[in-house]
Amino acid sequence: MAISTLLADMQFMDIIVIAVTLVGAFLIIKWVSYFLKKTGSRWDIDVTLIQVIYEIIKYVIYIIAVVIILNVLGINITAIAVSFGIVGIAVGFAARDTLSNFISGMFILADKRFKVGDIIEVSNQKGKVVKMGFRQTTIITYDKKVITIPNSSFSTNPFINHTASSTRRVDLDITIPYDMELEKTLKSLETMATGCNWVLKKPKPKVIVRELVDVGVKLTLCVWVNDPWKLAQYRSLLATEAKKLLRDTDVKNE
Repeated sequence: MAISTLLADMQFMDIIVIAVTLVGAFLIIKWVSYFLKKTGSRWDIDVTLIQVIYEIIKYVIYIIAVVIILNVLGINITAIAVSFGIVGIAVGFAARDTLSNFISGMFILADKRFKVGDIIEVSNQKGKVVKMGFRQTTIITYDKKVITIPNSSFSTNPFINHTASSTRRVDLDITIPYDMELEKTLKSLETMATGCNWVLKKPKPKVIVRELVDVGVKLTLCVWVNDPWKLAQYRSLLATEAKKLLRDTDVKNE
């Protein structure tokens, strides 16, 4: 049946039903989004679960709206289903990437590899997860770039969840000159780090001697913290305190 024929056969009530269906579907989706956000906030439900439920309900509403509109237009849904069966193989090949992303997304949600709010890194892209869908995951980088990653990438490429554990280690590379007493400096750095109120007492802070270079001895000061979201901030604070300590030590040696 040609589109022009369908339009010619449509009655005023049919147009009203189609319009109401479209508007109703749009309003219901908006209401579901608002309701889920309010419910999730009130009952402290995981944001990832809220997004998944929203995606499922949204697509179900889309399907119901399409079925209603097709019935109003007098299109035989059974015939369409048969047609889809005939061209199913071709469609399957064309949509294999979409299907792969969908299946990968289901595995990510089932395995709880990461969730909304986590900081992940995959394919040299690092950022905070702001949205998880069935086909793709959206992250935002530290410089506010929004990156969309196909879910299949998490099945074919190794990825890092930087916030999987609440306890993280902060490493700070330091080079001290040869004229500075090594053992005393190591102990002073460890004492300084232990005195920081944001550094965990267990495991204890420690300094690792890495190598000897032309300008001095290369060290790595290692401390543990319980907030993976502030690693960059903690490293900066640690560097500031280490600089003060080494400057004061250098002045005393003069």
